[in-house]
Amino acid sequence: MIIIVGLGNPGKKFEKTRHNAGFMTVDFFAQQNNFPKFTLSKKYESLTSENNEILLAKPQTFMNESGKAVASILKNTNAENVIVVRDDIDLPMGTIKLSKDSGSGGHKGIDSVIQHLGNNNFIQLKIGIATNDKKAEEVVLKKFSKEEMEILNNAIKKSAQALNYFIENGIEKTMNEFNR
Repeated sequence: MIIIVGLGNPGKKFEKTRHNAGFMTVDFFAQQNNFPKFTLSKKYESLTSENNEILLAKPQTFMNESGKAVASILKNTNAENVIVVRDDIDLPMGTIKLSKDSGSGGHKGIDSVIQHLGNNNFIQLKIGIATNDKKAEEVVLKKFSKEEMEILNNAIKKSAQALNYFIENGIEKTMNEFNR
C-alpha cells in the first residue's frame, strides 16, 4: 500500500493558506484519479480516501501535530511507501522537489512526523511557497494572491503528475524526472 499524506491545517479559516498546499495537492490528486469522497477516520485522525491500494490522508490534528496522525496510519496499515506532501518556504513559488530520508528544514509538520515515527524514512514532496516576506511564521498562514494561486495551481498539477509517475516508476526515476 502507498500512503500519500497531505499536510495542512483543518477548517475553513486555513483553506487557501500557504501551509495548506499539501491538502490542496492531495485534493487535486484525488479528483484527477477518481478517488471516493474523503471521510473522517477517527482511528487515523485524518480525512481519508482509498483506491487501488493507495490511501490518501489529510491529518486533522493541525500542522504541528501531523506526526500523530501519520504514526497512527502507519501503525494500522501495511505501508510500502509513505509520501508526505507539504509546503516549503525555502523553495521558489510554484517549484516542486522530491526528497527521500531527509530532514525537516525547519518545517514544523515534518518535525512532528519525524518525532512521532522516530525516523525520517519517508518521501517528501515539497511545494514552493516562498515570498519576499522574511518570517516563515507570518507567511505560512497567509492566503495566496490571485497571481500566486495561478502559479500554485500549476505546481499542484505538476505534483499530481509526479505522484502518478512515482506510483508507476518508484522514487529514483521520479526524482530524476521531476527534480530539475
